[in-house]
Amino acid sequence: MPPNPTPTAPSAPVSSISSLIPPAESAGAAPLLSVRDLQTSFPLRSALLRRVVGEIQAVAGVSFDIPAGGTLGLVGESGSGKSTVARTIIGLEKARSGSIVFEGEELTSLPKASMRRVRRQLQMIFQDPYASLNPRATVEQIISEAWEIHPDVVPRNRHRAEVRDLLERVGLNPDHAKRYPHQFSGGQRQRIGIARALALRPKLVICDEAVSALDVSVQAQVLNLLADLRRDLGLAYLFIAHDLSVVRHISDQVAVMYLGRVVETATQDELFQRPLHPYTQALLSAVPDPKPWTKPEREPIIIGGDVPSPADPPSCCRFRTRCWKAEDICAEQEPVLETRLDRHPTACHFATDLAGATR
Repeated sequence: MPPNPTPTAPSAPVSSISSLIPPAESAGAAPLLSVRDLQTSFPLRSALLRRVVGEIQAVAGVSFDIPAGGTLGLVGESGSGKSTVARTIIGLEKARSGSIVFEGEELTSLPKASMRRVRRQLQMIFQDPYASLNPRATVEQIISEAWEIHPDVVPRNRHRAEVRDLLERVGLNPDHAKRYPHQFSGGQRQRIGIARALALRPKLVICDEAVSALDVSVQAQVLNLLADLRRDLGLAYLFIAHDLSVVRHISDQVAVMYLGRVVETATQDELFQRPLHPYTQALLSAVPDPKPWTKPEREPIIIGGDVPSPADPPSCCRFRTRCWKAEDICAEQEPVLETRLDRHPTACHFATDLAGATR
């Protein structure tokens, strides 16, 4: 097996790519992507006769906006519905109800032919760089495949040159375009996945746990690459992760999900400095602090119990069965995601900051 190629330093922006990326919209303009009350569920079938006996509420009323050139970090435990949100937006899953508006166009009612056109502007980077690349195709074939489906993007006689440009942009040696995925390391494979996502000149890239399978040092390299691409090409990101330190590095806004619902949204600085929802506070409590001596010592917050089944979620507040602040009202009245303490939207009847201010 040939040795793994060493990534080269990212080159200057490639004009043939960046010239086709539209500039970010001005402040105050309509969001690039607007999701409202999105619900996605899956049938629950019996082992006998495969009859539908219920449903799994993977996404239960999620709303958020992403402006052009912005990054929204979507965080939560495994099973909270983050990846289902991404797959529904891109059309891999069908929404049960709700609205997904991209550049002013409603996606939930688009026919397949029209969705193919829109999907050119919506690309995805998957979690596993080992499973998301065709092992029987060369890097050149993997990246140029999208141009076979959308031949108007890049002329056939430009395929090879464009592949080299993309590889150079993501920090790989262009001379390795004829190699196969197994000849690259995990971080290099994820760079190939990023190059593939850029091939159709998207405006929004969905990163579904794009760095969670990588070593910490490689994670930092890929995150810096994504930040550079955002700056150079005007990209917007929906960045899905369960690692809050990663989300803090790359996101402008953060939405915290629990069991299919968004429980808190805020700017990156506001969320990490003044979390209001008990679940968010517990998540942040679990993040190691590299300089613990610079902050007042606090007792770690331990969440008890297990995550309830999405097939039978708790009534009203879904976090109440594990929340140390829960009272009777939490089982009787669903908390609304609204601004509390004059700070940012939180779905909790007993929202408090870490200093103890209430409501």
